[in-house]
Amino acid sequence: MTGSYNLITKKSAERELRAIPKLDMRRISARIQGSARHPRPSGCEKLSEHERYRVRQGDYRIVYAVDDESRTVEIVKIGHRREVYRK
Repeated sequence: MTGSYNLITKKSAERELRAIPKLDMRRISARIQGSARHPRPSGCEKLSEHERYRVRQGDYRIVYAVDDESRTVEIVKIGHRREVYRK
């Protein structure tokens, strides 16, 4: 895998990120930036619905979709582990 993927963040995910405490927000932001270089890092888990993945950062989860054809990573949802999978 060469090069990096383009990052797309849904508006709702941006709002969720702003609601997270600053220290955790920095760590999550770094993790998101890393997904542009490695969209499927070790520790990521494929979710059964909608071809999405999730990665852990502390008590928070980042849910995202990867499109290899257009080389994009779309951040879909960011939230605390007990809330992120609820609809």
